[in-house]
Amino acid sequence: MPRQCDLTGKMVMYGNKVSHANNKTRRRFMPNLQHVSLVSDALGQRVRLRLSMNALRSVEINGGLDAFLLSQKDACLTSDARRLKKRIEKAAERQAAAV
Repeated sequence: MPRQCDLTGKMVMYGNKVSHANNKTRRRFMPNLQHVSLVSDALGQRVRLRLSMNALRSVEINGGLDAFLLSQKDACLTSDARRLKKRIEKAAERQAAAV
């Protein structure tokens, strides 16, 4: 499993650690990934995701998982997030048709 955020696709970055003597050694910048269960209102169930904390803050600011996914373009999302977005859209359509 890659060290990648399930929603935003944020991955490991590489760079140099530069000492005071200007010695350069390669290092990895790891994203802060956490396993999180978020509730989808449209699906009516919990969704377990591996998110970066930056993505989790974005989800909270946008008003939840459903609102975040529906506001994002498909090009900005990973393939798993796109599948989840389509499931949420279909469930929202079914709820709108039932009312």
